Amino acid sequence: MVDTTFGANGWTPEQMTDQKGKTFLITGANAGAGFQATRLLLSKGAKVVMLNRSREKSKRAIEALKDEFGAKADVSFVQMDLAELASVRAAAQEVLDTVPQIDALICNAAIAQVPVQKMTVDGFESQLGTNHYGHFVLCGMLFERIEETHGRIVVVASLGYKMGIRTIQFDDMNWDKNYSANPVYSQSKLAQMMFAYELQDRIQAAGKNVEVLVCHPGSSATSLISTSGGLLTRIVFKLMTLSPMVQSAEKGAYPEVMCATQGGLDARALYGPTGRMEWVGPVGKGTLEPYAYDKAVIVKLWERSEVDTGFTWTL
Repeated sequence: MVDTTFGANGWTPEQMTDQKGKTFLITGANAGAGFQATRLLLSKGAKVVMLNRSREKSKRAIEALKDEFGAKADVSFVQMDLAELASVRAAAQEVLDTVPQIDALICNAAIAQVPVQKMTVDGFESQLGTNHYGHFVLCGMLFERIEETHGRIVVVASLGYKMGIRTIQFDDMNWDKNYSANPVYSQSKLAQMMFAYELQDRIQAAGKNVEVLVCHPGSSATSLISTSGGLLTRIVFKLMTLSPMVQSAEKGAYPEVMCATQGGLDARALYGPTGRMEWVGPVGKGTLEPYAYDKAVIVKLWERSEVDTGFTWTL
């Protein structure tokens, strides 16, 4: 059933209210959907702090944004590599020291379809380490600051969560025995969703005031595949971008901006395009498979994540 909450055209930025006085943090915001989300929020008067790995790309992105919105556009960046937990901790501390208010943290950055097994400096498979563990620690360190403004955490997932084994391979989370790009990427995105849904439960139990929402960009022409995918994957996706089954990076940003700003959204949900195969089309509430919030698995993943990262949430 197509979600018609926001009308036949779904949610669009025209429905976003004025965001002056609000501060948004976005990981991976110097390109693709993260950059477009930054643009949309700045257009409504928001302050945006980008958390990016590359200083040079961040500087160029800020220059482009100030060219578009004027020198007074309130956009800055903090250097952070999600694949290195020491970098995540340092960046989170810098944010706590310099950003007094966080209305929403958008966990947008990701790597995808890494063709051969690579490990992070902390010893994790690269996609799980970057997409899940890095954000797990970042959200934990910034949680109290977000809670002070009754803010939000937006987890940007992927329909790729359906591509793999549809659970977590706890006995070999690095996939040493059976590494394959798609199932491993799938596990990393499923892990992000499971983290979000378990965090929702823990927030409710603790009586805290943070909203956690999950979305996906659909099939969008971003740099995700081109920056981390293998050659064949890049070629196939490049051909796909010429078809109607791939939308622009700006439209790919709509779900995360909606989840960061729109009221009245459901917690146990997955927001994104609601058109063909939920790859493209009007943005609204899509299909969420129940295994993404299987309670036994999400609790086990949370506990494993605390052990692996050495970070214990205080909820």
